Amino acid sequence: MVEQPVFPKDPATLVAFLAARTEGRLPGLLGIEIVELSPGHSRLALEIDQRHEAPNGYLHAGSLITLADTACGFGCVATLPDGATGFTTLEISSNHVGTALQGRLEAVAQPMHLGRTTQVWDATVTVEPEGRRLALFRCTQMVLYPR
Repeated sequence: MVEQPVFPKDPATLVAFLAARTEGRLPGLLGIEIVELSPGHSRLALEIDQRHEAPNGYLHAGSLITLADTACGFGCVATLPDGATGFTTLEISSNHVGTALQGRLEAVAQPMHLGRTTQVWDATVTVEPEGRRLALFRCTQMVLYPR
């Protein structure tokens, strides 16, 4: 059984905690950084480099999905109801409408539903500085409580 971390409630402390927890894990390995995080809002970014490419040289869809999923997950953590200990993703949907070979990817996530047992988050991934939309993402998360 995986032991759930205890997430700090203070937004600044939570950002530092989550940033430290990404080191050596997929978000950290991909270079994802937290730009903004507060209850009901999350914005994460990464600079495109070779790590994010598919073998054909284009941006790998998994890079976009990981960025968007992490933005939604961090938003969920910042918005957990009292007594909740964490979450797990139940479903994701990702629609890719563009690609990029260079630049900075940004994922902005916001909640569509904040329930006691589930949350639904949407994220839009853009490439900066032009702000061109690359992906639309939605995920459903199950809120976890102590047993």
